[in-house]
Amino acid sequence: MQTNRPRAKAARQDESHKAKILAITGLLAAAAIAWAVFVSPALAEDAPAVESGTYTIDESHVHATFVVSHLGYSETIGNFDKVAGSITLDAANPAASAVNVTIQTASVDSGWEARDEHLRGDDFFKVEEFPEMTFASTSVEPTGDTTAKVTGDLTLLGQTHPVTLGVTLNKAGKHPFSGKMTAGFSASGTLDRTVWGMEYGVPMIGKDIKLMLQAESILAE
Repeated sequence: MQTNRPRAKAARQDESHKAKILAITGLLAAAAIAWAVFVSPALAEDAPAVESGTYTIDESHVHATFVVSHLGYSETIGNFDKVAGSITLDAANPAASAVNVTIQTASVDSGWEARDEHLRGDDFFKVEEFPEMTFASTSVEPTGDTTAKVTGDLTLLGQTHPVTLGVTLNKAGKHPFSGKMTAGFSASGTLDRTVWGMEYGVPMIGKDIKLMLQAESILAE
C-alpha cells in the first residue's frame, strides 16, 4: 500500500504547530507568574502607610466646596475659606477612627460678593446667629483598603442631622518638605438643605447640595 505523503507531511506540520503554540503558551504563563510575584510586593509598598494618632487639618490645604443648581441653567460652585478640625486615625482598627470639623459660615465664597452677602443673611446661613457649622463623625465603615463611609452629625442653623460621606485616603507618609507625618483625604456626599430649615428659593435654587472636600492633615506631635 502506498503512503499518502502529502497527508503525512501535513500532519507532521500540524503537530509541530501545536507544539509551538503550547511552548509559547507555557512561556506566557511563566512570564505572568513572574510578573505577579515581582509586582505584588511593589503594590503593597505603594499602599498608604498610616500612623495612628490625632491629625490636625492643615488650614492652608483644605477645601470645603458645595455645588447647587441655579434655576437649572447652571450650577453655582462655592467654598468655605475657614475650615479647621482634627482626624483621629486608628491604623489597627479603622472603624474606631473619628473626624471633627468646624466651618466658619461667614467665610462662604461663591466668587460674587453680592451673592455671598445674601448667603450670609437670613435667607441662608444666618451667620450672625449661627457663626459656625460643625461635623462630628458617629461611625466609620471601611469599604476598601483606602476607602470608607463616614457618617456624622452636621449641625447647621441650630439643627443637627446625619450626613454620610464617601471618603478616600489619598496618601499617607512623611511629608517631603516638612518631614512630618501627613495624611490626605478626599470626601464627597449630598445633603438636602431643607432638612436644616434652609428653604429659600426651592425648587428654583436646588435643595440637594453636592459636597466635595479635600484635606491634608498633620500628625500632632
